[in-house]
Amino acid sequence: MKQGSTLFLKLAVIIMGVPVLAACIFLLPQLAKEAMKHAATGATLAYVVFALLIIMYVSAIPFYFALYQALKLLSYIDKNQAFSQISVTALKSIKKCAITISGLYVVALPFVAIIAEWDDAPGLIIVGMVMVGAPMVIAVFAAVLQRLLQEAINIKSENDLTV
Repeated sequence: MKQGSTLFLKLAVIIMGVPVLAACIFLLPQLAKEAMKHAATGATLAYVVFALLIIMYVSAIPFYFALYQALKLLSYIDKNQAFSQISVTALKSIKKCAITISGLYVVALPFVAIIAEWDDAPGLIIVGMVMVGAPMVIAVFAAVLQRLLQEAINIKSENDLTV
């Protein structure tokens, strides 16, 4: 395949990481400062916010690892190594990262429910459920691609042996 044919997809992967990085650097510390102010006054809701912030920071680790694996997968495609075991491994890593992110946000749902109850905002729970569902869709998609790619590699190796 021509070098750089996946340039648009690589750029899209990088652009996906920028808002999360900006949130981790600017938005989440601001929320932590606000929670610290309320924690000093004895508000127990501040500790719920701290728990959510910790989950959000921890979920950034598998998110960026999955983005890195996606970039590696796109570089394999550029190098004509798309139908190889290393591509299957990259898809497996993406799937595991998506499952991890989904699991972290499942753990966060009770905290979101507490905040939604306190703030009288039931729509917040739906947003929390989207944060569970979206990574799960990615995990299923990566699993399907992983299986299809593995089957294509098996068929290719069988054809190479018969010739």
